[in-house]
Amino acid sequence: MAQFDLPLDELRGYRPPRDEPADFDAFWSSTIENSRRVRSETRFADVDTRLRTIRTADVTFSGFAGQPIRAWLQWPSDAEGPLATVVQFLGYGGGRGKPTDWLFWASTGFAQLVMDTRGQGGGWLSGDTSDIVDGGTGSQSPGVMTRGILDPSTYYYRRLITDAVLAVDSAAEHPMVDPDRIVVAGISQGGGLALAAAALARRPVAALVDVPFLCHFRRALEVCDTDPYAEIRRFLRVHRTEEERVFRTLSYVDGRSFAARATIPALFSVGLEDDITPPSTVFAAYNEYDGPKEIRVWPFSGHEAPDVQQQLEQLEYLAGLGLP
Repeated sequence: MAQFDLPLDELRGYRPPRDEPADFDAFWSSTIENSRRVRSETRFADVDTRLRTIRTADVTFSGFAGQPIRAWLQWPSDAEGPLATVVQFLGYGGGRGKPTDWLFWASTGFAQLVMDTRGQGGGWLSGDTSDIVDGGTGSQSPGVMTRGILDPSTYYYRRLITDAVLAVDSAAEHPMVDPDRIVVAGISQGGGLALAAAALARRPVAALVDVPFLCHFRRALEVCDTDPYAEIRRFLRVHRTEEERVFRTLSYVDGRSFAARATIPALFSVGLEDDITPPSTVFAAYNEYDGPKEIRVWPFSGHEAPDVQQQLEQLEYLAGLGLP
């Protein structure tokens, strides 16, 4: 499709006011610390994948409220010491898949932890992690965008963002991971999680944030009618009197607020024809980002903007930071 959002010169200065709750920091501090207190030991089980140049471990770690989350950890088989490590978060609907789905970073000298996404994994890669919820969370549209959306304490993304932060903690426990050289990365939903982890996790030294989802929700609903944002629109068509409660909950997971609290170097990407994460929502987060930042703009790309060329850009960017 053609470019449909604001012109690029306007996007570069687009910084609408954030509708941020007063207890945003306290909410996330207590959420993460409560989950850290009930963590169990991370389990790493070696897996024979028949890959000759890459080693793999099947990982189970404690996420939100101590609930078990699956992951893969992979690293070059000839590596002798702790490695710079990419903690990878996944796009909407995908799970961790198979080890052979994740060869790029280990092939370039990094270790990589790929976090499974609770309750997802039926859309494009399979997943192995359930979304364990104590009690009901109310009605929802299909998908997870509106799961528990009437209260920030029950909202799905409270759990998933906590998983992402604790995935960084867990990766650091493996002897092949250098805890002082961890990069958080993701595309779309994964990009939103990378933004959150950049702000909330203790260890990351850089972030790779591709076409991030979960940013500037009101704008997204104004300019795009595609899923996953459209799940919220369908929910509000039925729950017409709940708009204020819905947007209050979403204000706790808006990537713009995480961006404003992140200080590590970050490389973003955006496609100017992206009707899934519209460019104005990406720039709204990018322009709030408080650390050193760069963005690669792909004028004739949509949501596929973080393709092979963007991966090469990421390698050069990390090399400029002294990684791996």
